[in-house]
Amino acid sequence: MKQALLHVLDEVNVKIEGLDLDVRKKLSDTFKFEVPGARYMPAVRLGRWDGKVGFFQLGGSTYINLLADILPILEQYNYDVDLEDYRDYQRSYDLEPVNEDSYSDYIWPPGHPQEGQQIKLRDYQVEVINKFLDNPQCLQEIATGAGKTLCTAVLSHRCEAHGRTIVIVPNKSLVTQTEADYVNMGLDVGVFFGDRKEFGKTHTICTWQSLNVLLKKTRAKDVDITIGEFLHDVVCVMVDEVHMAKADALKTLLTGPMSRVPIRWGLTGTIPKEEYERMSLRCSIGDVVGRLSANELQQEGVLANCHVNVLQLVDHAEYRSYQEELRYLLETEERMSYVAQLIDKVRHTGNTLVLVDRIAPGKHLTELVPDAVFVSGSTKAKARKEEYDEVADASDKVIVATYGVAAVGINIPRIFNLVLIEPGKSFVRVIQSIGRGIRKAEDKDFVQIWDITSTCKFAKRHLTKRKAFYREANYPFEVEKIEWK
Repeated sequence: MKQALLHVLDEVNVKIEGLDLDVRKKLSDTFKFEVPGARYMPAVRLGRWDGKVGFFQLGGSTYINLLADILPILEQYNYDVDLEDYRDYQRSYDLEPVNEDSYSDYIWPPGHPQEGQQIKLRDYQVEVINKFLDNPQCLQEIATGAGKTLCTAVLSHRCEAHGRTIVIVPNKSLVTQTEADYVNMGLDVGVFFGDRKEFGKTHTICTWQSLNVLLKKTRAKDVDITIGEFLHDVVCVMVDEVHMAKADALKTLLTGPMSRVPIRWGLTGTIPKEEYERMSLRCSIGDVVGRLSANELQQEGVLANCHVNVLQLVDHAEYRSYQEELRYLLETEERMSYVAQLIDKVRHTGNTLVLVDRIAPGKHLTELVPDAVFVSGSTKAKARKEEYDEVADASDKVIVATYGVAAVGINIPRIFNLVLIEPGKSFVRVIQSIGRGIRKAEDKDFVQIWDITSTCKFAKRHLTKRKAFYREANYPFEVEKIEWK
């Protein structure tokens, strides 16, 4: 038997020493995954990059969550592996399970659909929370509208006897939404983003962008409090909308400064389809241990039912690249005027949220649709919230927004129509976007989804992928071709 030594460095990183080069090459190739579309990138075309992301380095560095797959390969090569564990801190905690009445001493705040009522955890929320408590490092796929923020607050409360918790969310509006639930449950909470940087709290809600800035400033020695000091006494990190963890900056945080945090939980409405993205999540946080689909919540009456109307405009134009085609689809005056007429027609059945890929077409649509308002990443959070809040009393309001700002973490239940303009082929984007529309309201249990697309080459291919997503999510759909000229 050959000898190898496994160094366990922290909760994420390990290094295996003593492996022959051919074995390391085998492992490097096994845990290397292609990035879709990479072959079109300049770095690949110029031969500077192979278009793949690797999770086992030739030097032997890899991730603890891959050991279940790595060790059987080492066994095949007749290696006997010795272990050296450097984790000299407390790693396991006694976390008390919850039941539906665990938080019935608290009441829902003003403005909540259940205002004034006791907070009773739904059966599926109890299941989700207890699964996390049983698995200190894991992911769960939980559909939008299941009450992820409440689950997060409960999990923080369960951990606070043992130390601090950090909740990472993708944008500023979600920071303040999450903070409100924590305050309502009487938790000692602070936020860390933009101009608000509150230290010394038991629970901190922050954006990964703010943490990334803190990490860079720490490295540049240009900061009063380092990221290490910021993470002092943290025993739990939770990442909401964890599919964002494939972003390099967030992965760097989770596998670097936060690598010694023992409790690591990830929540998302959509686990990505691409293998390299799923592997990135697994390495940074853990395995997927539970799934709660939108369809299950629709059947339970928690979410509104929906129907997808695919309006495929017949276009006879042909373009060599997707970008050229998209320019035609989103910038042709006559075509955009027709799309605006469709939106204006739809709005008379109820408030309408329109999602577009780019700022310029979004602004143009706002000019073409009477009384429409436009919201993008550059819109101040307060102004955004004012527009969203108006939906509560309006009957035919039209909000045009970019996918980036609206596809994650917006809570606007009284949307009766959701219009997706050329949504593309990203599973995460499409399913997250629909999640914006299927939240229930007092006077709403159904939403119409309008998928506006084209017969052009690339649009047609993308629609084929979206139809597969709709089938998988059990969203009924029908396709109507429209001769619009």
